[in-house]
Amino acid sequence: MNEIDGANLDPQFKYDVARRPGGENLQLCFACGTCTAGCPVSEVDPEFNPRKIIRQVVLGMRREVLSSPVIWRCVQCYSCTAKCPQNVRFREILRALREMAVEEGYVDSAVFARVDRLGRLAQTLRRNLAEALVSDPARFEEMCRQAEALAPAAAAAADKG
Repeated sequence: MNEIDGANLDPQFKYDVARRPGGENLQLCFACGTCTAGCPVSEVDPEFNPRKIIRQVVLGMRREVLSSPVIWRCVQCYSCTAKCPQNVRFREILRALREMAVEEGYVDSAVFARVDRLGRLAQTLRRNLAEALVSDPARFEEMCRQAEALAPAAAAAADKG
């Protein structure tokens, strides 16, 4: 477990996030973990943990959160939001964190467009794989091998499922 340096905490951070559209319910989170358990990203990426991100925000870990590439891994699917018993709306909180990361200079503003492009690419790949699975299983296997060569972690996750 990483130690938290209390000297670098920003007690205002949670309020800054809560003032943004979608962040209003941040402090309603009671860390039940439903968001993380229902997240398709955390299923294949143990480093992506919505509950942990919220805790970091509440603790005031501004620099750690806004500089982390982890906040850009969310696919914005609403699964966490749909399952949250407290209506915390993690998806919108993550959007606010991304905006803050750009505004505060942690990442270039072009990252938003690139993340959108990545999302379209991922959905196109999924569609093409599903099509090949049904119509050309040999092609499907070849496409999977190519994709797994690009993302070894994806191959390991696929083997578990």
